[in-house]
Amino acid sequence: MNISIRKTEHSDLSEIMRVEEEAFGYNKEAELVKDLLNDPTAEPRLSLLAFDGDEAVGHILFTSVMIGDTKIKASILAPLAVVPKAQSQGIGGKLIQEGLKRLQKEGVSIVFVLGHPGYYPKYGFAPVYPRAIDAPYPIPEKHRDAWMMQVLDNTNPATISGTVVVSDILNQPEHWRE
Repeated sequence: MNISIRKTEHSDLSEIMRVEEEAFGYNKEAELVKDLLNDPTAEPRLSLLAFDGDEAVGHILFTSVMIGDTKIKASILAPLAVVPKAQSQGIGGKLIQEGLKRLQKEGVSIVFVLGHPGYYPKYGFAPVYPRAIDAPYPIPEKHRDAWMMQVLDNTNPATISGTVVVSDILNQPEHWRE
């Protein structure tokens, strides 16, 4: 595989939708991505596509969030998608790493994700708990390790408390259930 990653453009929407639908096997995440790409409350956002040659095989989206009333610049990763034929080849990890590198250059201090606790720690994410930074909706205790964060600078997360405020589109309870 010859993988390249670049920022998405408006003309990429059909490819993004295809990748999301193939990766998840239905269109719920694809519709969420389309809505987030059009949601002004999600800005600034970072949308990246991974290509194998000329074929889009992966997509990742980061959208802006606030932590309570702090002035800390933060983002949330949601979602990450890799088409089935390209899974387990490191493409998701490359998308995460490239996204984090770009966000760090843009001055983002913290990135959150609600995801698989066996996957995201490989890329530097750690459970938010026991820190006092709450997800927009309560995470059941049995899944609390799925609410993770990564600090990209010298911000001390022990000094931060509050609820993460996500974009209008992502601020729906159905996006916060297992």
